[in-house]
Amino acid sequence: MDTQYTHDVFATNTVQMQPTASPNDTDAVEILKVSTRSRPSAVAGAIAGVIRDQRSAEIQTIGAGATSQAIKAIAIAHTYLAAEHIEIVCVPSFMDVMIENEERTAIRLMVFRR
Repeated sequence: MDTQYTHDVFATNTVQMQPTASPNDTDAVEILKVSTRSRPSAVAGAIAGVIRDQRSAEIQTIGAGATSQAIKAIAIAHTYLAAEHIEIVCVPSFMDVMIENEERTAIRLMVFRR
């Protein structure tokens, strides 16, 4: 079974990696969980690194503040990667997640190389 890693990107410069099981034994996509307190430049660095290594990344947010930080980060990552002639696109969607036994609606931002 493949291992999927989840990055929790918060206000600090650190990115914590937590192994999670891949649901369908395919290539794992990196998941970046962004909060309102996340620094867009730190998230952008994580996005750029994942895109360089794996060609795609998944960003998950809950709430307007977290989504705003993630969108800023994608714009910054676009600038970082453009210097290396790598173009990215973002495809947004909704998803349901369970948090403390409560179902919440999250925004999923899939970022791919073009």
